[in-house]
Amino acid sequence: MDQKFYTYRGYPLVRKKDTIYYGYMSDPFVVMMQIMSVKKTENGDIADKIKVYQMSTDPSVDPIKAFVKNTERDSLYDALDLAAAWLQRA
Repeated sequence: MDQKFYTYRGYPLVRKKDTIYYGYMSDPFVVMMQIMSVKKTENGDIADKIKVYQMSTDPSVDPIKAFVKNTERDSLYDALDLAAAWLQRA
């Protein structure tokens, strides 16, 4: 079975509830984004606080030390844009 994923700037996006993983697990790093709060609008819900973490995919690394960078963004677009830049530089 061939799975299809949504992508942004060439990297796959996988979402489970309020957590989004961005990148390839076969690469040295992926980005995890946690939606911390959502704003209700007439057009639907919009994430307005997202924590962004760059993390190592190396299984031998201590899980606490796997988190390399972290920040917070006010929109999903800003979070994805930053995540794409982190992955391209890694």
